[in-house]
Amino acid sequence: MVRRRHSASSGSPAAVGANARSKVMSFYQLAKPGIIYSNVMTAAAGFLFASRWQGRWWQLPALLVGNGLIIGSACVLNNYIDRSIDKKMKRTQSRALVTGAVSARAAMTYATCLAVAGFVVLWQTNVLTVLLGMLAVFGYVVLYGMAKRRTPHGTLVGTLPGAASLVAGYTAATNRLDLAAFCLFLIMVVWQMAHFYSIALYRLEDYRAAGLPVWPARYGARSTQHWIVAYVLLFLLANISLVALGRAGITYLIAMVLGSVWWLDRARRGFTAADTAAWGRGMFGRSLLALLLLSVALALGPLLP
Repeated sequence: MVRRRHSASSGSPAAVGANARSKVMSFYQLAKPGIIYSNVMTAAAGFLFASRWQGRWWQLPALLVGNGLIIGSACVLNNYIDRSIDKKMKRTQSRALVTGAVSARAAMTYATCLAVAGFVVLWQTNVLTVLLGMLAVFGYVVLYGMAKRRTPHGTLVGTLPGAASLVAGYTAATNRLDLAAFCLFLIMVVWQMAHFYSIALYRLEDYRAAGLPVWPARYGARSTQHWIVAYVLLFLLANISLVALGRAGITYLIAMVLGSVWWLDRARRGFTAADTAAWGRGMFGRSLLALLLLSVALALGPLLP
């Protein structure tokens, strides 16, 4: 009787609904929504900055939707490739491909559908932006997937496709690559280096457990701290370069100088303390706010002095 009651309850509409929601959430999380949202934000910022709020507005939704779908596809593929690594890391042991909530075959089908839909939508912008999307997927899934297993410079390899969304926003509006686009690319590269080195510091034990040769595992926490500070300084210089080119104004300059100084102030606090993991977590938090500030400043810059 107990077994029959359990079987009946598990087949109830409420239980079926709960299982369906759980499955949907598994697929949703598999696409790493946090990464999608941050990249969509920077793509929008790049578009508004380049178009100066006077672009062909129908291209913006095509950019954001296409970009989001393509990034989701790349993240699913990354999860598929990394499932053996994810089993060894505490923060990733609950991912759907590790627990079996989503099968490997279903994940590949899902990634393919996202990629096809994403590129069809992104095609409504221009060929240059589509090509950037293709290069970014290849760089993230293939080049970064190999590099992070073999070299402490894998993080740098990963920043190249990671900078694509901001540049794609620019090219979607302008259909060209120029010095301003290169500055935007550099801004995102150095931001990512500071951001991901901060993650590597406070998640170091996870990376060691997985056998990944991230910078702090190979060269130590102190070296990583010095590099993070250097990258924050380069972030400031790259933003100043955008102003020097005449592509951003005084409001943007003030915002990014203050934001960078604020980020560096967090670096100063606890820099020599023994708990480098706590320092890395603090710098990680500031990096997220720095990215938000960058996106807002870029988007609103054309409307301000």
